[in-house]
Amino acid sequence: MMLQNVGSILKIEDLKKKILFTFLIIAVYRLGTHIPLPGVNGKALMEFFQQMRGTAFGLYDMFVGGALSRAAIFGVGIMPYISSSIILQLLTSTVPALERLHREGEHGRRKIEQYSRYLTVVIAAIQASGVAIFLSGLTSPSGMRVVPNPGFGFFFLTVISLVAGSIFLMWLGEQITQFGIGNGISVIIFAGTLDSVPNEFMQTINLLKSGAISPLTFFLVIVIILAATAAVVAVTESQRRIPIQYAKRVVGRKIYGGQSTYLPITVNTAGVIPIIFAQSLLTFPATISSFTSAGWADAFTRYFSPGHLLYDLTYAGLIIFFAYFYTAVVMNPKEIADNLQRYSGFIPGIRPGNQTAEYIDRIMARVLLPGAIFFAIIAILPYYLMKWAHVPFYFGGTRLLIIVGVALELMQQVEAHLVMRQYEGFLKKGRIRGWRG
Repeated sequence: MMLQNVGSILKIEDLKKKILFTFLIIAVYRLGTHIPLPGVNGKALMEFFQQMRGTAFGLYDMFVGGALSRAAIFGVGIMPYISSSIILQLLTSTVPALERLHREGEHGRRKIEQYSRYLTVVIAAIQASGVAIFLSGLTSPSGMRVVPNPGFGFFFLTVISLVAGSIFLMWLGEQITQFGIGNGISVIIFAGTLDSVPNEFMQTINLLKSGAISPLTFFLVIVIILAATAAVVAVTESQRRIPIQYAKRVVGRKIYGGQSTYLPITVNTAGVIPIIFAQSLLTFPATISSFTSAGWADAFTRYFSPGHLLYDLTYAGLIIFFAYFYTAVVMNPKEIADNLQRYSGFIPGIRPGNQTAEYIDRIMARVLLPGAIFFAIIAILPYYLMKWAHVPFYFGGTRLLIIVGVALELMQQVEAHLVMRQYEGFLKKGRIRGWRG
C-alpha cells in the first residue's frame, strides 16, 4: 500500500513539484545553520555547549537545528515568529480591539499576521542582542574565549545577521506553506529537531559495538521508542466527537440545514506548546544558576534537575496547567456556542447558548486531562531512558511530539492531494469529457 502511494505521488506532477520545492527549502535552511557568524571561535563554543545540554541553551539549540551551538546566522531560528504568534493569540482573547479584528475574517487575519511580523522583528532583535552579549563574555571550559575580539562592531554585526536570518527563515516558512507541502513553520522546526539524530544514532551503534551497551538493552530501547511513538500517534489522533444537528430553514423555495455533523474535540488540542512553556520555565532558573558558584545554586541544581522527584512533579504539573491554559485560549466554548446558534445548530438534548458553552467546556476539561497526563509522562520518559540504558541521545518530549505531529500533518496533506486527484480522474473519465465533446 505504501509503495502504491509513493508511485501515485511520483505520477502527480503538481504534488511532486510541491514535495521537491519543500526539500529545496529545507536544504537552504540546513545550509544556513552551518554558515557561522564572523568573529566567533567555533571550537570554544562547541566545548561550552557540550556541558549545557540540560539547560535552556541546549533546549533552544535543539529547536534551531544546532545553529546556536555553531553560532550560525540562523542561531535565533524561527522561535521569534512562534513567540510573536503565541503572544498575539493570547492578546486576541484579552484585547477587545484585536478580538474585533479577529472576527472580521480574512482582512482581520491578514492584519493580525502583519502585526505578528512586526513583533517578530522586535523579539528577534532582543534575542539577537542577548546572544551577542552572551557570546562576547563567554569562555569555554578549557579557558578559550568564544569571541576573541568583542566590541561594538561584533555586537552590531551579530545582531544584524541574526535578525536577518530569523526574518529570512520566516519567509522560507511562508514559501513552504504557499508553494510546498505542509505548514512551513512546522516543517522548519521538524527539520531542526532531526539535526542531531543521525549523530546520536551512530554514537549509540558505536557503543553497542564496543560493548558499552548490551544487545538486549539496545533491543529494549528500540521497543520502547516504537511503543512510545505508536502511543503518541494514537493519542494525537484521538478525539471526542460531539454530535451537532442543524435545524431546517426555508428561504424562498429552498430548504437549508437539516443535516447532522459533529464537533471534534481532540485530546491534544494545544500540541507541543505546553511542553515548550513548561520546559522553558524550568530550565531558565537552572541556566541562571549555572553562572554562579554560590551554595544555593548547587542546591537548586541538585533538586531541580531531570530525574529528581521534585523536578518531575513540577514539570508534569506545569504541562497539565499549560495544556488547559492554551486550549482555553485557542478554543473558546462561548464563541463556539454562539457560532452554532447563529447558524441554527445545536447539540441534541442541550439548550443553545450558555448551556451549550458549559457543556462543551465540561467535555473539553474531561478530554484534556488524560491527554495532558499522557504527554507529561512522555516528556519525563527520556531522562529515565538515558539514565537506565546509558544511550547518548535525547528521546521523547518535545522532539517526539514535533516529529509525530508534523509527520501526521504532512501525510494528511499528501493523502488529500491523492484523493483530490482520484476525483479529478473520475471526472475526466466521466461526464465532463462528454460536455467538451
